[in-house]
Amino acid sequence: MTPDEFKALPEQAQRDRVVAIARTWLGTPYHTAGTIKRVGCDCATMPAMTYLEAGIIQSFDPAQYPPDWHLHRSEERYMAGVLEHAHEIGGPPKEGDFALWKFGRCFSHGAIVVKWPTIIHAYLGKTVQLENVDQTKWLRFIGENTSDKGKPRPVKFFSPWG
Repeated sequence: MTPDEFKALPEQAQRDRVVAIARTWLGTPYHTAGTIKRVGCDCATMPAMTYLEAGIIQSFDPAQYPPDWHLHRSEERYMAGVLEHAHEIGGPPKEGDFALWKFGRCFSHGAIVVKWPTIIHAYLGKTVQLENVDQTKWLRFIGENTSDKGKPRPVKFFSPWG
């Protein structure tokens, strides 16, 4: 499908296509800056390649970055890249929107929304997974607290639509 054909679809069909493409990444191993389905990707490259395949973005240059970049810099590097293609929205997000959580010193973990609170994302040491945020304490809370009490982890939502 060409970008023009994608843009001619109704918005819900575009959103459904993004989620369908994201699902094709399920099971792909985590690999920092990887961009190849079933071989390796991370939480920035999988969404970018999904939006690229759908026709929402025209190109993507992952540029070199170390896996721990978010621990040593306060610059919102990831968010700046997202804002080149989408705008921040209030919640709840819709299908195909993008969620970005704060880890370390900046917003540095991204996922595609399937139907909130269900997301598709890549995480270090795991494959691309479908997860329910409400059942995932490490996405909801900061720290290693084993109870449901703790400081909520900041999350922002973005959409290329609207």
